[in-house]
Amino acid sequence: MKKTIFLSMAGALFFVLSSFILPADGYKVGDKVMVFNLKNIDNKMVALGQDASAKGYIIVFTCNTCPVAQAYEERMLDLNKTYAPKGFPVIAINANDEKRSPGDSFAQMKERAKSNNYGFPYLLDETQEVAKTYGAKSTPTVYLVKREGNDFVLAYHGAIDNNSNDASAANVHYVKQAIDALLANKPVEITSAKAIGCGIKWKM
Repeated sequence: MKKTIFLSMAGALFFVLSSFILPADGYKVGDKVMVFNLKNIDNKMVALGQDASAKGYIIVFTCNTCPVAQAYEERMLDLNKTYAPKGFPVIAINANDEKRSPGDSFAQMKERAKSNNYGFPYLLDETQEVAKTYGAKSTPTVYLVKREGNDFVLAYHGAIDNNSNDASAANVHYVKQAIDALLANKPVEITSAKAIGCGIKWKM
């Protein structure tokens, strides 16, 4: 009887702890990435690669509430303004569990995108499957992918630049340098940089 109770308690404890386990490392540079299909703030579905003219995408796992994500918001807008016309638009994805972070609900996503004039899709990863598959752990984290035939291959992942507080103080612009290299058919010199931000709020 005691053994049965112990095993039941151990099983329950494992279930609770497993809900806090971070996702696996996810994709490495050179890997083909998952082609997702997620709901946008306009309630329409957006799939990676549905724009046949895109040479690639700047996929950013972000959210409404993280101060670091907020600090990078204008830089995301600038990246889209600069590189969408060149074939590398931004796709923003929010994977936070709204029960743990009410400010990241779908309704709040709509409000933030409207008030800040997002010119790119802002998608809800409600099941968190995309974030886990890619290996995203914090916001904001960038996954820069390039088109290779019908596939998209990871070319860079990590931080947008090297200053999470002040855009004007950043002197290494990882994402810009990577896209410029791709557009010039040159190798990406820096393929990853540690993303600093708030941990994604995983479902319990």
